[in-house]
Amino acid sequence: MMIWAGIVMVLVTIYFLVKRYDARLVLLASGIIMASVAGTPMEAFAAFSKSMTNSGLIQAVCSVMGFAMVMRYTKCDKHLINLMANGLSKFRPLLIPGVVLGTFAINIALPSAAGTAAAAGAIFVPLMMGAGIHPAMAAAAVKCGTYGSMLNPGLAHNPFVAKIAGVDVMDVIAFQYKANITSLIVAAVLITLIAYYRKEHKGYTAEGLEIEGSFKVNVLYACMPILPILILILGSSGVVPEFKMDVPAAMIIGSILALLATRTNPVNLTNAFFDGMGKAYADILGIIIAAGVFVSGLTSMGLVKTFISAMIDNPAIVKICAAMGPFLLGFITGSGDAATFAFNEAVTPHAVDFGMTSLQMGSMSTLGGTLGRTISPIAGATIIVAGIAGVNPMEVTKRNGLPIVFAMIAGMLVLAM
Repeated sequence: MMIWAGIVMVLVTIYFLVKRYDARLVLLASGIIMASVAGTPMEAFAAFSKSMTNSGLIQAVCSVMGFAMVMRYTKCDKHLINLMANGLSKFRPLLIPGVVLGTFAINIALPSAAGTAAAAGAIFVPLMMGAGIHPAMAAAAVKCGTYGSMLNPGLAHNPFVAKIAGVDVMDVIAFQYKANITSLIVAAVLITLIAYYRKEHKGYTAEGLEIEGSFKVNVLYACMPILPILILILGSSGVVPEFKMDVPAAMIIGSILALLATRTNPVNLTNAFFDGMGKAYADILGIIIAAGVFVSGLTSMGLVKTFISAMIDNPAIVKICAAMGPFLLGFITGSGDAATFAFNEAVTPHAVDFGMTSLQMGSMSTLGGTLGRTISPIAGATIIVAGIAGVNPMEVTKRNGLPIVFAMIAGMLVLAM
């Protein structure tokens, strides 16, 4: 009875999100109600408190939005947009797929989806909006590429699968990279086609980000928005070990360099940075906190545990479950980690009994969970790019949902060969 009540609550929650009710209100209310029905109302409040102090996420999101506000104040983002205007006019059909591929590449170096969404989104979203692309489509293009971390040996799932399969972590990456690249190409092509079908690839006017024919570009100013992400990539990849640092440090350095380059009022620039941080906590982290309460409600009602158990206890459909189970749970909860780790720990060691290798099954589970999270409207990365673009997270999911579903099918077919 509890499970069915939980399913009804999830459907009601999705309904209100689709109807564009305030996401924070809907998720908070749903999570608290589910936890209360389950007899553990304090679990919802505990989740609220825990999400409020998620230091890694808060540091990345707030600092990036602070830097984005500095770029807006100094007009450096406008210089970058106008600098690239000529190139965009010549290669406009490649802009959306190029952003998907670029975000994917960044996510390989920065394995945090939320961190990548924040860092890449601060550059790519305003750039695409300035080029006339609809804000929701700009956010969806960035979000579509936030699963490049599967090709990073530091992603927790890769060494986990490697240990089960008895191989080196690079063997795991070597096995799954074709599936990843195939799925990426499918996603990039489909989201571009959807943009053209919806006529969202041009014609949008972004206030303050318009391309101006008479605008005099300062190349130094135009380089400022790119510097923090360049620092992060060079440091994380080991090309310049001295640059290895966390996201907030890179954003502060970027802001300081922007101050030196533009010679603007340091007080106003500092105010802009902290205004951006405050707006990030209210508009972006507010939804992430509410999403944490919602997931706690799902857990309290036993939905997460039931879903995983049903997936594991049906060996006849285990091959499908290896992909679809983590995918669906990743979509519902905004994180594919729970289902992926549970499945790989319980079932993947016995993959040979189902006619598969541990490496194959583990990779399918990892890809499924990662892609499920990629289209979840309550995933941190989705909320971040939606916040940067100023749209509802559901609008992002509506646009990258179909490309990611087909990307999953393509990737699974490659892994099943």
